Amino acid sequence: MTLIKSISGIRGTIGGKVDQGLTPVDTVKFAAAYGTWLKSTNPNQKLTVVIGRDARLSGLMISNLVENTLIGLGIDVINLGLSTTPTVEIAVPMENAQGGIILTASHNPKQWNALKLLNSKGEFISGDEGEFILKIASDDSYEFAEVDDLGIVKHDDTYLQKHIEAVLNLPLVDKEAIKSANFKIVVDAVNSTGGVFVPALLKALGVENVIEMYCEPTGHFPHNPEPLPEHLTDLSDKIKQTNAHLGITVDPDVDRLAMVCEDGTMFGEEYTLVAVSDYVLQYTPGATVSNLSSTKALRDITESKGLNYFAAAVGEVNVVAKMKAENAIIGGEGNGGIIYPELHYGRDALVGIALFLTSLAKKGLKTSELRDSFPKYVISKNKIELTPQINVDEILNKVSENYKDFEVDKTDGVKIYIENEWVHLRKSNTEPIIRIYSESTTEEKANLFAEKFISEIKELC
Repeated sequence: MTLIKSISGIRGTIGGKVDQGLTPVDTVKFAAAYGTWLKSTNPNQKLTVVIGRDARLSGLMISNLVENTLIGLGIDVINLGLSTTPTVEIAVPMENAQGGIILTASHNPKQWNALKLLNSKGEFISGDEGEFILKIASDDSYEFAEVDDLGIVKHDDTYLQKHIEAVLNLPLVDKEAIKSANFKIVVDAVNSTGGVFVPALLKALGVENVIEMYCEPTGHFPHNPEPLPEHLTDLSDKIKQTNAHLGITVDPDVDRLAMVCEDGTMFGEEYTLVAVSDYVLQYTPGATVSNLSSTKALRDITESKGLNYFAAAVGEVNVVAKMKAENAIIGGEGNGGIIYPELHYGRDALVGIALFLTSLAKKGLKTSELRDSFPKYVISKNKIELTPQINVDEILNKVSENYKDFEVDKTDGVKIYIENEWVHLRKSNTEPIIRIYSESTTEEKANLFAEKFISEIKELC
């Protein structure tokens, strides 16, 4: 059993003993801490919280626990039921709510679930706010409402359509261009809520030929739900069997987006953001942002247009903060996360699909041809396990000093750029490990570049 309490929420495996897994007791405790924090920051107000969940098997149980805990605190609840992370994010400000909780463990397997916490803007809470909530939970500092002050619940199933309408109303989404392209698209939604939301979006965009795979929101994931190439063989085969133009896959809470080309090859999760940004910048020039572990291709296409690219520390909340600071037009993460502020500051696969298909339709290219039009890079992901006695910060500082004549970014660990290659070295917050991400023009070169730094770190140790 595993239970991870962090500044962004609580995540764990279902079952086990209290404080060792995501048990009903732990769920209630953390929901109560979040509600108590909201009450402390909104004194003497009647509060509302929006909740929604993905389709995983424990979802209804966790939702009921969270809903009733908030009611017990005197907080009203708007329950969207089966929903997506970005849908809850846009619902919070639309409802003038004070917060939101998304019940999903994202790409984790079915035994996991989580409470992800939002502020009144529908954005993830800050680190300081998360620390305060953890302290409330640790101290059991809750005070529940008396019977006349209990909250009430409203169930609202209208946000599927509201979210889709908001996407269709974006100026850069061209429904007519998509409809005229007459796309045939295969969708793999791992039997979660993407199986409801993605086909509905495609049909609203004018895509009449949608082939659904694993689109029943049963929570029985047919394969590992993280949208990585090794998990998408069924989708690849179906595309080739049906002569489809492309395949679309999302994770269980629909904030990550990956495409598969018409020949069954991977478009590349790293290139989802690249393709969408290239299209957006064509019509609305501005800055872009991605995290330090994302492909250099976004920086290349941004700077090729005479525009500014900025790197952020790893983590969606850090990317959003950097986007706001630099007034970025678009940003996100190399895991297929598109953040398009024109709609909201959150990773949103539905926005990504609409913008991607518009670009593909307007350019008149095959999906593989669109992919091949961008700079080609490959990322290699490695790690070094160290003894607890080794000072990881000192090691990273020494590496940084050794490469001071090159471009070095110390925003989050150490990232070193050498010509068309980079390496990003980050220490784990929970164990003596240095994570090593490297990128080059081929897999072999990326691996060799990583091995060079692994050898140097071992020598320093």
